[in-house]
Amino acid sequence: MEKIRPLDPPAGLSRLFFRLPIYLYWLHLGWLLGGRFLLVNHIGRKSGQLRQVVIEVVEHDPAADTYTVAAGFGRKSDWYLNLLKTPDVTIQVGRRTLAVTAVPLTPDVGGETMVRYARRHETAARNLARFMGYQVDGTEADYRALGRELPFMQFRPRRS
Repeated sequence: MEKIRPLDPPAGLSRLFFRLPIYLYWLHLGWLLGGRFLLVNHIGRKSGQLRQVVIEVVEHDPAADTYTVAAGFGRKSDWYLNLLKTPDVTIQVGRRTLAVTAVPLTPDVGGETMVRYARRHETAARNLARFMGYQVDGTEADYRALGRELPFMQFRPRRS
């Protein structure tokens, strides 16, 4: 795995493009995104205001009802930092709304998670790596190295 360029969070029109899926949820059309994306309702760490972000689901464990996501823009992503400060949030997946706790995963677990994602979605994994500024050779070792670099977060059902 080779870092080919730095990745900056979206700004301007690209930021608008990344926020478009939020509007689908506002219109109660989040189900159109299937189980591949989820909406996170979280609290801004500085503002204390409600914030929302739509993120691709890297892995879903139906038995445990957990969802794992990656911060493609790195550890400085606002949503990621917000979840570190206030991990009890709600997520929407399709038509479901769940009360969850966001738990950061270790780099080793992130590496294995990325390998499993690449096995299931080979083309998407390669394109995702390129989008994030990395070049991968397609081997499990390379995807494992990439997964160790990315911050992963798992949403676990909150017990009331």
